[in-house]
Amino acid sequence: MAGRRLPAKQRPNDGSPSLRVVTNGSLRMDGRRLTGLDSTHTIRCMAAITQPRTKTSTRRSPAKNETLGPAAAPTESVDQGRYPLGKLPASHLHRLLTRYAVKDPSVIVGPGVGEDTAVVALSPGAYLVTKSDPITFATDEIGWYAVHVNANDIACAGARPRWWMATVLLPEGSTTAALVDEIFAQMDRACVEVGALLVGGHTEITYGLSRPIVVGTMLGQVMPDQVITTSGARPGDRLILTKGIAVEGTAIIAREKRTELEATLSSELLDRCAALLHQPGISVVRDAQLALLSAPGGVHAMHDPTEGGVATGLHELAQACGCGLEIQADALPVLPETRLVCRALGLDPLGVIASGSLLVAAQEESVDAIVRALGASGIDATPIGRVLPPGTEVWVNRGSERHLLPTFARDEVARLFDRLPAAKRVRKKADR
Repeated sequence: MAGRRLPAKQRPNDGSPSLRVVTNGSLRMDGRRLTGLDSTHTIRCMAAITQPRTKTSTRRSPAKNETLGPAAAPTESVDQGRYPLGKLPASHLHRLLTRYAVKDPSVIVGPGVGEDTAVVALSPGAYLVTKSDPITFATDEIGWYAVHVNANDIACAGARPRWWMATVLLPEGSTTAALVDEIFAQMDRACVEVGALLVGGHTEITYGLSRPIVVGTMLGQVMPDQVITTSGARPGDRLILTKGIAVEGTAIIAREKRTELEATLSSELLDRCAALLHQPGISVVRDAQLALLSAPGGVHAMHDPTEGGVATGLHELAQACGCGLEIQADALPVLPETRLVCRALGLDPLGVIASGSLLVAAQEESVDAIVRALGASGIDATPIGRVLPPGTEVWVNRGSERHLLPTFARDEVARLFDRLPAAKRVRKKADR
């Protein structure tokens, strides 16, 4: 959930609880009771299942585009009501969220397509920001991934990540003490990096799993007048993208499918791709903080593009704010490693899971200051387009041609995982 800067609201004392985190030196995660916590933790992972759509059009992106990558895979049809792997269609999710609409004045930002966090007023001067997201693609460093992915969305709301809870589901028959210890060590390391504390959760050995899954919930704090929401982007705002496309997806491909890819891609390239996880890294907490500090009042929206890639993130932002977008294809910063891997595997970089990049919608006058501040801290930042008036589409311009930005029924990494191993489909040594 992200968007407009909300005014402070004075609320009567309605008995809403203030946030208290109890620590007593011990933490049991046995599925029954957490020492210091009295309530069970229910994960509602709504933000991770959004999928934007645009109006049907016969106009498509260029078939082969060095900046955008190969033509986007056609939207996959739903066979007898069965959805493909990935996010729920935005239309279905919208119906669900409308049907079960929140009716509570303490909920400042509730669920919505394109909104990644919820904001709840605990008192007139303190807002709690919450986020829940699973890690389902990656197994390597899964605990570290989970913390950072959830912290990213807290930061996009203008808040500071503070408290971390994790539901750790482990596969039957292959879980060892060493595996559990490693996942917890990863979560602890990531919590230190973002300034959060592990305060609770649940662990279990789960029937039917072939790999670990971590579902995390991050809680953060923000002052009422500092909340940022995806829906806050305004016509005329400039769009800025940090780092490049696609940090996380490229690292996942190299780490999870290395054995299948070593026959067709060089070890040096795969090493570079895997290293993207940490350099430039998938965290955008610092990106968001610098953007806000460099342009007080100038940032209207921030969004963390994840599953479905930068294209899906842009569609989500457009749907949340009710406006169109215009993107300059030649400005999109596709990483060299991503370009080579996607070209070899027949993937479109715009549809590859994109954690590590931050989308910022800011007023024109603030763009230079934001780009300079990020650059001074070693974070690349590129203006890629602008927000159009309501009622317009999401366009991508390449030279004199204008096309609708492609949509993805599922992330390109998910599509790749479905078809591998199939090494003969990969162009031999395409990285040369």
